[in-house]
Amino acid sequence: MHTAFQLRPTEARDIAGIAEIYGNSVRTATASYELEPPSPEEITRRWQAVASRGFPHLVAVADGGDEVLGYAYAGPYHTRPGYRFTVEDSIYIAPAAQRKGIGEALLTRLIGTCEGMGLRQMIAIIGGTEPSGSVRLHSKLGFRQIGRIEASGFKHGKWLDTVLMQRALGPGNTTLPEER
Repeated sequence: MHTAFQLRPTEARDIAGIAEIYGNSVRTATASYELEPPSPEEITRRWQAVASRGFPHLVAVADGGDEVLGYAYAGPYHTRPGYRFTVEDSIYIAPAAQRKGIGEALLTRLIGTCEGMGLRQMIAIIGGTEPSGSVRLHSKLGFRQIGRIEASGFKHGKWLDTVLMQRALGPGNTTLPEER
C-alpha cells in the first residue's frame, strides 16, 4: 500500500504529531535511550534549537492534511568548532507509516540539504542491539557501520548496544571545505 505524503520544513503546528511519534518510540522502542517522553514544550525547545542554528528539521505529512507521519533532523555532532562540518541525524517514523518509503524520503532530503549547506560528514547513532530498520535504512542510503558500543544503554530491562554509522556528504574529506 502506497502512502501519499509530502516533505516540508517543520512548523509549530507539527509539534503535537512529533511529540506523539517520539513519545511512542521512547515508551516502546530502543532508538532513544530516554526513559520518559518529553513534553510538547520540550519538543518545541529542541526543534527551535536545531532550526535557529540553520540546521534542517523536516516532517513528512499525509497528502491533503496535517497528520505527521515522520520527521528527521540534523544537528551538530558535537559542539566544539573542529566538528563544524559534521552533523548527526535523527529520524523517527510513526508505527503505522513504517516501511512505506517515508523514512527513505526524509533521510534522502536531509542528506541533500546538508550537502547543500557544505557539510561533509553525517553520523547516525542508533540505539538497540537487534538489527533495526534504522540500520537497514542508513545502509541503503550509503552509511557504513563504523562501530558498536556494547552495553552502552539500559532500557526495558536489558542492556543495549549503540551502533555508529557514517556517510560522507558531497566530497566528504577528499577536498578542503569552504569555511561556514
